[in-house]
Amino acid sequence: MNAYKPLDCDLHDYLEIACMHGYRLLVEQVDGCSFEAFGKTTRTSAGGEEFFCLEGAAGPLEIRLDQLLAITPLDANRSFGRILLAGQHCPI
Repeated sequence: MNAYKPLDCDLHDYLEIACMHGYRLLVEQVDGCSFEAFGKTTRTSAGGEEFFCLEGAAGPLEIRLDQLLAITPLDANRSFGRILLAGQHCPI
């Protein structure tokens, strides 16, 4: 996998909101894969890479934040729509 590029700080809020509200999400990855899952939390590895922790049909999974293309809440009471994440990196 390529060197980690931190996600823009403002976009972290959408991941946290999705987790707080337990939204069912359409998760799109930069490699073209997409699936539905519930956001649970985020975590940072000892090496500084950040991950989105999800609960999918097959169980728990983690996706490195720079591998996310977009998230879309599927719940009727959502507080935001599709959020594009790919290419939105925090300047270092």
